[in-house]
Amino acid sequence: MKPLVIGHRGASGYRPEHTEAAYSLAFALGADAVEPDIVATRDGVLVVRHENEISGTTDVADHAEFAGRRAEKVIDGVAVTGWFTEDFTWAELATLRARERLPALRPLSASFDGLLPILRLRDVFRLVDRAEAPLDRELGLVAEIKHASYFESIGLPLDELFAAEVNEAGWNTGEGRLTIESFERTVLAQVQARGIFGRRVFLLEATGAPADLVARFGDSATRYEDYLSDRALYQLGHQLDGISVPKSLILNTDANGVVDGATDLVDSAHAAGLEIYTWTLRPENRFLAPAFRVGTRTADFGNWQAEFRTILDTGIDGVFADQPDLAVFVRDSLAAGLPLPVPHPLTYPLPHPVPTPLTPA
Repeated sequence: MKPLVIGHRGASGYRPEHTEAAYSLAFALGADAVEPDIVATRDGVLVVRHENEISGTTDVADHAEFAGRRAEKVIDGVAVTGWFTEDFTWAELATLRARERLPALRPLSASFDGLLPILRLRDVFRLVDRAEAPLDRELGLVAEIKHASYFESIGLPLDELFAAEVNEAGWNTGEGRLTIESFERTVLAQVQARGIFGRRVFLLEATGAPADLVARFGDSATRYEDYLSDRALYQLGHQLDGISVPKSLILNTDANGVVDGATDLVDSAHAAGLEIYTWTLRPENRFLAPAFRVGTRTADFGNWQAEFRTILDTGIDGVFADQPDLAVFVRDSLAAGLPLPVPHPLTYPLPHPVPTPLTPA
């Protein structure tokens, strides 16, 4: 069924991200696929963490034996301090337990802190296969390869490691279950060159430039926004299967900062022969566009149905959602012709202003 609903790091609105509980719950709530973020250990094992710095999503800081591993590094041009997967073996990481990344916003998920181990990519392949067996539908995996240029620079080529994992798991079948995405086109080409079948999706930020191009060309690197012209999209359509963009590029905002509908980016991508996905659908006021926030508490749910409808009404091919059941509800309601809040802010005025949220992580 289109659009696809992809569990963003699993059902990360309900369980600590990238854990078996999060992935399993995503499928139970109707997700069509889940999205593991992929980084590497010192001994070349691929693990699923949003970043290679893991202090925000594990209890590593509580392990006295790892205190000396704390370090400061520059990752894709940004100075980061913490504990990094590439400084640990898999056996060491297996002793850690996951934590909710946003505990103040999602205390229910935080109640699982310390209970769930982190996973390898191979564990996620097995989990999807197990989850699919009792269900009468095909389940997919959208693998995001993170910081590929950085890992290659330290002798951990993610394309090679990823290709080996896909083949060993029996997922290199070309059946359409596997999608590979990255903010760096170089690694997408490298994975293809290694004979891995799967949709190749280029992740585009609203600002900045791809790390692989910055490493090669510095300030003259092509910026993400340069890929959004009709000509550039047409060129991408001859090289890749799709693009994935932040929802700010899908929601049209007027001069007063009010969302008044959707942009034409979905139509432009389709005209160029590209699939298009967006991230991330979340119901909390903190993450909604200002026009859809309700009340003063950033953790409260706002008018999420209206924002989700605005996005899903565009004909988009897939959405990433922290709470997959909510995205499935809006998608299926629209398909059935059931009424949902009209996606126009003037029909749903805010009773109180909501403080400007922190930048979503």
